[in-house]
Amino acid sequence: MTVESTAPRKPRRSAGTKSTAGKTTTARKSPSTDPELVQLLTPEGERVKNAEYDEYVAGITPDELRGLYRDMVLTRRFDAEATSLQRQGELGLWASLLGQEAAQIGSGRATREDDYVFPTYREHGVAWCRGVDPTNLLGMFRGVNNGGWDPNSNNFHLYTIVIGSQTLHATGYAMGIAKDGADSAVIAYFGDGASSQGDVAESFTFSAVYNAPVVFFCQNNQWAISEPTEKQTRVPLYQRAQGYGFPGVRVDGNDVLACLAVTKWALERARRGEGPTLVEAYTYRMGAHTTSDDPTKYRADEEREAWEAKDPILRLRRYLEASNHADEGFFAELEAESEALGKRVREAVRAMPDPDHFAIFENVYADGHALVDEERAQFAAYQASFADEGGK
Repeated sequence: MTVESTAPRKPRRSAGTKSTAGKTTTARKSPSTDPELVQLLTPEGERVKNAEYDEYVAGITPDELRGLYRDMVLTRRFDAEATSLQRQGELGLWASLLGQEAAQIGSGRATREDDYVFPTYREHGVAWCRGVDPTNLLGMFRGVNNGGWDPNSNNFHLYTIVIGSQTLHATGYAMGIAKDGADSAVIAYFGDGASSQGDVAESFTFSAVYNAPVVFFCQNNQWAISEPTEKQTRVPLYQRAQGYGFPGVRVDGNDVLACLAVTKWALERARRGEGPTLVEAYTYRMGAHTTSDDPTKYRADEEREAWEAKDPILRLRRYLEASNHADEGFFAELEAESEALGKRVREAVRAMPDPDHFAIFENVYADGHALVDEERAQFAAYQASFADEGGK
């Protein structure tokens, strides 16, 4: 299986520049110039054939299709609840996955129990697939723990805030299991912004040289905070793999079946000892980078509207309905389950203790430090300034 079979022979230009009133601005792609990619479900929910990847979803049952839909719906509901909780002051921050459900659920369901996952801080859907309780994800964003789950219980590593560093962790882990003779694989998640980090380049080098059984899963959601992909690369991201000597493939990141099939292929390839693969899931971040971000300052509403038409959940629902694999009873039951999940998450977060505001100053240095002591005192004075005259 080759990269060329999944890529256009002459890559289209990703973006150009134009001059207006004496200034140069980036020209964003329109939906009509979207790149060629692996797709099994169109945005209208129609099944399309693919000679290379159909076999990886050939045996999928209606029940499994409904399961993928349920995963995406519940993940989106949990994500929306977490966003609301942050707005209500219950969480310090939240990184939404809105719009990226298919990429995460499809790839997450492609993993085996003995595979190991290295996430960033946005892989809530993958965490769901690995059996991590959603409420455990929220403790870190509330500031009451450093993750809240045992990575080895689900083979799902703790969230990584440092951009791109988890790809090195994944590569080292993959090199280790290869030396142990295991037939399991590793998958590392990162975004288009992280692809510009040196850590990612180093992980590509080491994984290729040591033939590590790792899949690099890049969710290209078009924006590294406010920086568009066009300002980070002159070639499609998946083509970077060629320079390191391993395959790269671009998949429709809003197509859960395609993400499932391509990731299965890449993981099976890794388990057979054929080395790393780069999967670029071409998708879109519907919401803000995090709840501290305002995307209206750097991207147009028309761009989001174009991608809303490709919504991954609506796409699969159309397919389920057209294939008579789901009825209104199924959707109604799922809606009730979704609301119950939102309530459980809401109650769990509100039952969590308040974070210790001074914990950040502990364990910075083993024996203390004058600068940290000074910063602690300044913060204490700042906190005291909110007290009323009665000291309450």
